[in-house]
Amino acid sequence: MSARIFRFGPFEVDQTAGELRKHGIRIKLHSQPFEVLTVMLERPAEIVTRDELRRRLWSDGTFVDFDHGLNTAVNKLRDALGDSAATPKFIETVPGKGYRFIAPVAAPSSPAVPVEPGVSILTTSDELPTAPRARIRWLLLGIQAMYLGFYLGALGNLAEIHDIFLESGLSPSTMMTVLVATAAVSIPVRLFLGAATAFDFAQFGAKFARLFPALLGLDLIWAASPFLLIHHINAGIALGLTAALIYVPFAQRSLVLMYTRRS
Repeated sequence: MSARIFRFGPFEVDQTAGELRKHGIRIKLHSQPFEVLTVMLERPAEIVTRDELRRRLWSDGTFVDFDHGLNTAVNKLRDALGDSAATPKFIETVPGKGYRFIAPVAAPSSPAVPVEPGVSILTTSDELPTAPRARIRWLLLGIQAMYLGFYLGALGNLAEIHDIFLESGLSPSTMMTVLVATAAVSIPVRLFLGAATAFDFAQFGAKFARLFPALLGLDLIWAASPFLLIHHINAGIALGLTAALIYVPFAQRSLVLMYTRRS
């Protein structure tokens, strides 16, 4: 059976696999909110009544608090999409009638390139092990503290770093500009990630997914930071530390997926 794929905004819905993805990253969504979404995607811009959704989600003879159950499903769906009832981007409430999907939706299609199950460049949430959230939280906070230490340490030793660039034959003015600019951008980002981890921000996973491409570029630049200590360590140790730091952004992504995953 070929997959039916709906696309809207940064999202993709694989109706056959029962998956909601954002920028290619799977977002956990339970069966009832997913069913509500697919009903509306099948009829974009049309009103889907609450009674239609009741019949789709609950068979005749099922005794449930229908209004509460549907409201919960729609709220969970909006949370997954980063949407709100007050200022909807995707799901509009039609008072007294039901709901309407208001964003443009690409027609159902099959994936352009078949992908074999389990083959992926980046780790998906389903491939990761489970671990206590408290342990993951401390690991994520440790990563933020490590990077903040790099930035503040470098900014506190600009004179020595200028000499290192000069001795290496690099343009000191260009390299110092890159160092200061990337540190200035990265410090508030690290503070945000630390706060998001500590206080369990809503939609942390989705927000991190948007940040990841830019953050990856910054982190790969700062992976070379051990060479800023070349006056204190030898080149071999600096190279080994740099190799390890290249892996850290991907480890951080996996930890965020584990931290934000819901059973």
